[in-house]
Amino acid sequence: MDARHEARKLALSVVFAWAFLSKDTQVDKALSVELLGISEFNSDIYNKIYRKTMEHIYEIDALIQESAPEWPVDKIAKIDLACLRIAISELKFVKEAPIKVVIDEAIELSKEFGSDNSGKFVNGVLGNIAAKL
Repeated sequence: MDARHEARKLALSVVFAWAFLSKDTQVDKALSVELLGISEFNSDIYNKIYRKTMEHIYEIDALIQESAPEWPVDKIAKIDLACLRIAISELKFVKEAPIKVVIDEAIELSKEFGSDNSGKFVNGVLGNIAAKL
């Protein structure tokens, strides 16, 4: 598997766990690596995405709310919210991958871990946000 994809998957898992379990991200990261069976990932990409997501979480959530006003952030499925958070972080703050790559990765992760409608929802919200960037 692509090390960049695995880094995004790990960031997704830790951001998701942060919303539920603990605030000890080192434990969440170690558990995520083990549970997801990630043997190799791009730690630079992971660290940038995770750090920027957590630094700007409130700004990111405000962008989500603005782009999906009919869906309050606290009502969005937690896995979809985590996908959106890491993708927006990568689009707005990390800015290393092309917009299309970031959106495609977020859609793939949401399809892999979310519901049947997650991919469409994530695509719609990110499309709205990307148009404003």
